[in-house]
Amino acid sequence: MDLSYTAEEEQFRTELRTWLAENIPAEWTVPGFWESLDPDESFRLRREWEARKTAAGFSGIQWPTEYGGRGGTPGMKAIYDEETVRARAPQTVNVLGLTFLAPTIMAIGTPEQKAEIIGPMLRNEVIWCQGFSEPGAGSDLAAVSTRGVRDGDEFVVNGQKIWTTNAMHGDKIFTIVRTEPGSERHKGLSMLLIDMDQPGVEARPLKQMSGASEFGEVFFTDARVEASDCLGEIGEGWRTAMLLLSFERGASGVGQYTEFRRQYDEIVSHARRFGRSDDPVARQKLAHCLVELECLRYHAMHILTQVEQGRDLGAESSMTKLQWSETFQDLWEAFDDVLGPESSLAAPRPDVDLAPFQHQAMWSRSVTIWGGSSQVQRNIVAERVLGLPR
Repeated sequence: MDLSYTAEEEQFRTELRTWLAENIPAEWTVPGFWESLDPDESFRLRREWEARKTAAGFSGIQWPTEYGGRGGTPGMKAIYDEETVRARAPQTVNVLGLTFLAPTIMAIGTPEQKAEIIGPMLRNEVIWCQGFSEPGAGSDLAAVSTRGVRDGDEFVVNGQKIWTTNAMHGDKIFTIVRTEPGSERHKGLSMLLIDMDQPGVEARPLKQMSGASEFGEVFFTDARVEASDCLGEIGEGWRTAMLLLSFERGASGVGQYTEFRRQYDEIVSHARRFGRSDDPVARQKLAHCLVELECLRYHAMHILTQVEQGRDLGAESSMTKLQWSETFQDLWEAFDDVLGPESSLAAPRPDVDLAPFQHQAMWSRSVTIWGGSSQVQRNIVAERVLGLPR
């Protein structure tokens, strides 16, 4: 495991850190700023920010230059993740497209798809959302009932997707559809790229317990999509989906550690403010979280080293998902335990705004479910990493 960066990578860090300091308005870094905005206004500001960042050469860090990227190293991408968190830069509005769809198109897309999709996505001219989950299917990605019936050079799509991030702002959606009649489970699926701005597509917001509507549900009623807008081969959607998801789990987690460690320090600060820092049980919980966080950091650097060496992570990526999600959840359970009733009160003290922390605590309940539940990840690690029997 290599814990260092090259001189070129450290030079990139200096360049990026300088640009972020000069371009992020001070008010954006105030805790609670983004939560205070109307969701549409927040989206607009972040979309404009992404466009400026792309124009300055700080998007697509590890993408090949032929696609508009910087052509950087995995270490540069890890530095980018780390420094943007430290600077409290806004979260990207096109995360699903940039993280999942773009590298998949680079790997298996047609020349036309590469030319028409990647550039506009990088510049945030087209916002993508993901349609995988369906009502009644739980976490079973293969339980797809949305169907696409071939009609000449098009598919006619009917069905419903749920828990769709960016559904209300998405211009297009990449979605799993059953395109072979009579097929079951993993067979007969296709990854279709559907324009959401058409009469047969309706998106409705889903209100979360935090009050936000980050997710939506999408209804397809005789929606049409060109057969050429299938990513990968028709009927091979499961293979395409597994490739697409691998780009999430192949990340090193350096940025996640940086964000979680900052949140930990803020929780400790609140524990002191509320007079809980001397409680031995609270201190033990916080100490346990700190140990978990440092284990996550070393695991992140281990994964980064493997990626730099060109190693195919395979099932080991499940260890990353399992570790960061459980660590994140434990951190916010400690927040609830250490602050006690104050962690849930709307305004426990006039001089302290806990709303952003409360939103994070509520959000943390979901991270061990989406992207592959912890139970599923443990089974994968047991069977494919440890070699245990089914």
